[in-house]
Amino acid sequence: MFTGIIESVGIVRDIVRRGADARLAVGTSMDLGGVRVGDSIAVSGACLTVMAVANNGFSADVSAETLAKTTVRDFRIGDTVNLERALTLSKPLGGHFVLGHVDCTGDIRERTERSNSIIFGIEVGAETGRYIVLKGSVAVDGISLTVNRYENNRFYVNIIPHTARETTLGFKKAGDRVNVETDILGKYVERFVHPDGGINEDFLRSHGFVK
Repeated sequence: MFTGIIESVGIVRDIVRRGADARLAVGTSMDLGGVRVGDSIAVSGACLTVMAVANNGFSADVSAETLAKTTVRDFRIGDTVNLERALTLSKPLGGHFVLGHVDCTGDIRERTERSNSIIFGIEVGAETGRYIVLKGSVAVDGISLTVNRYENNRFYVNIIPHTARETTLGFKKAGDRVNVETDILGKYVERFVHPDGGINEDFLRSHGFVK
């Protein structure tokens, strides 16, 4: 689990296909002193398992599912990626609960600079869009952001100068793809209120919530 507060950016050193899977190597100046094989690191929002730590970087295996659902499949040597180590109990929760389980890739349709900020309009499919909530949280390339507006499967987020400087969003443009993970809370609520999920009118009546 992560917070969506990016700790550092890294550089893709290598990505090697291994059948349907791949091995990704990332270089970074981020402190990896406490990182061990088997730990999780979010790479532009995709939770990956560390397989080796050496030479100011790490390697991780990438499954076929991750390649199919995220922008990792498009990585090239030299690309810049956002990095965040897994949440610990001593780490401030400055963003929101991010699992690193990317729902889909979104397409940046608009980039507007307003004052010192950047406003992105990002388009997603309807199956993901139903979890986008006005003033709710969304992770874009692993960055915890607030939804300012949502209409016709397009949501808008505001990028402050600090975020633009410290993450990959500063140089993203219209036409680029990004990883999108919606807030897990909405998915659980939907599951619980679904007819097969356990909470329905009969459940509420039997527990005294409905007369």
